[in-house]
Amino acid sequence: MNFKRFYSLNFLSKLLLSAIFVNAIPSKITDFGSQAQYITSKGFPEPLSNLLLLAAIALLISGSILLIFSNKTKLACSLLLIFLVPTTIIFHLVPFQGMAIARNLSLIGGLLVAIDKTSINSLNKDEESREIEYSDLNEDN
Repeated sequence: MNFKRFYSLNFLSKLLLSAIFVNAIPSKITDFGSQAQYITSKGFPEPLSNLLLLAAIALLISGSILLIFSNKTKLACSLLLIFLVPTTIIFHLVPFQGMAIARNLSLIGGLLVAIDKTSINSLNKDEESREIEYSDLNEDN
């Protein structure tokens, strides 16, 4: 286990970003019935409401765990975005809930920044490996 990774600013930022998602999980599990009823009240049929809630729980758990404990940041953020974008549209636009929308837009922005940062880091690593390969070729001459 790489303990240096756990004491990095990157780890702390991913932990803090995931905190709101981790906090949402227990109530969805322990109060499953009323959560599913709330989804039903938004116009979804009851069997679909249960399925959507199960999917939301799975996305929250898997996305949070991957974000905190793995290097699969793109996948983790994508899973959390799959949960967050429809949730924002379905549950907070009508009736308009400004604070919830602002919070979710902030989270969406943070997840997109994390995806972008991961993309930039992987591009930099590719360039570094190409430079090393090129320098190795030059050393052979």
